[in-house]
Amino acid sequence: MTPTPKKLIDEDTIRARVAELGAMISRDQGGREVHLLGILRGSFVFMADLARQIAVPTTVDFIALSSYGDETVSSGVVKIEIDLGISIRDREVIIVEDIVDTGLTLQYLLRNLATRGPRSMKLCALLSKPSRRKATVDIDYLGFEIPDEFVVGYGLDHAQRYRNLPYIGVMDGVGEV
Repeated sequence: MTPTPKKLIDEDTIRARVAELGAMISRDQGGREVHLLGILRGSFVFMADLARQIAVPTTVDFIALSSYGDETVSSGVVKIEIDLGISIRDREVIIVEDIVDTGLTLQYLLRNLATRGPRSMKLCALLSKPSRRKATVDIDYLGFEIPDEFVVGYGLDHAQRYRNLPYIGVMDGVGEV
């Protein structure tokens, strides 16, 4: 039997904050098209909801990176598993991430994407664990700052489970750091 995670952030709170983030992005874009770049797999739910809240022309693409596998801590080695399907050259890109933990994976990705010639690049993250940060990463649009606990739901997983939960929950006894 799979344990039920304790609610950390409920569905209504997430919905309201995603609407605020979409409004902020729309305002900041000033009518200019934005290209959302979701980091698979954890960002897919957040990015779908966020895209519906953005009031300027929007295109989307995904990239898949791995550094965790089925583990609860990063291996430190980043690998691009699925690369972009659309060029980001001369586009205003917003990278959509589920959670910024150590920042090491994002630091690698930002450096990689910068070589591809985007007009601008910003980061939108649903969650941030600043106590775990090992690399400096500027988050332009942040949903929630959370404590150093292992979270699942709303796209985030533990061994590919729990992504379908409509809330962010804490898994007791999992991924103790």
